Amino acid sequence: MNEIDYRAFYDRVGSENGWDFSRVQCRVEGAEAELYREVSRLSKPSDLLLDIGTGGGEALLAVREAAHLLVGIDRSSGMIRTAEANRSRFAAANVRFLRMEAERLDFPERFFDIVSCRHSAFDAVQVAKVLTDEGTFLTQQVGEGDKINLKRAFGRGQSYGVPDGTLMADYVQRLTEAGFAEVSAAEYDTTEYYRSPEDLLFLLKHTPIIPEFGRHPRDFEILAEFVAAYGGEQGIRTNAKRFVIRAKKTSRA
Repeated sequence: MNEIDYRAFYDRVGSENGWDFSRVQCRVEGAEAELYREVSRLSKPSDLLLDIGTGGGEALLAVREAAHLLVGIDRSSGMIRTAEANRSRFAAANVRFLRMEAERLDFPERFFDIVSCRHSAFDAVQVAKVLTDEGTFLTQQVGEGDKINLKRAFGRGQSYGVPDGTLMADYVQRLTEAGFAEVSAAEYDTTEYYRSPEDLLFLLKHTPIIPEFGRHPRDFEILAEFVAAYGGEQGIRTNAKRFVIRAKKTSRA
């Protein structure tokens, strides 16, 4: 999926669903990456928090009481419309949503105490620019080995064929070069059991795991074969591969 196609896909998903997968029934085995739990733990009541690639704002709104002001940005107008609708339902006066590119953070320098980013691209230099001295950046990303049996079945997929750990190493290097200290990373690989084919189908239609899913002639046939091969009493088995990076800014950044 090229950049133009991905932007169109992401904007459509934003308008239809946001980044809300609460309707998907999936049981998880193993320790999960919990980015916003860590964000909430590190935040102080006086903090200003920026969330890059906030999607429909679902995760940010869930931790709205952790900081004084929370700002979520996303490049998709569809996502921001959904985020605003979600904010209205919560009447969250201390949360703001803005359409903005991660490559150009239009905020004052050293403005935010904490910056978070989940499953979205970020620019390490831009993050360093808007983060206060001694501020913390946390990001959770999808590893190359995510949904690996599904990608093998289709012969294509998000980061398919890229050596595991490549993206994590690249992000760690970029953050280090941008002046961050105490850069640490942790990997998580959990087993997932999707309750029904419909749950898995919803996931595939609303994520880029299998690019252009449904537009290739054999996609639904391959999905049926996958369900037959990996389905069982516990559900349809696959995996979730994630990594979390925590970086502390210094006054040199």
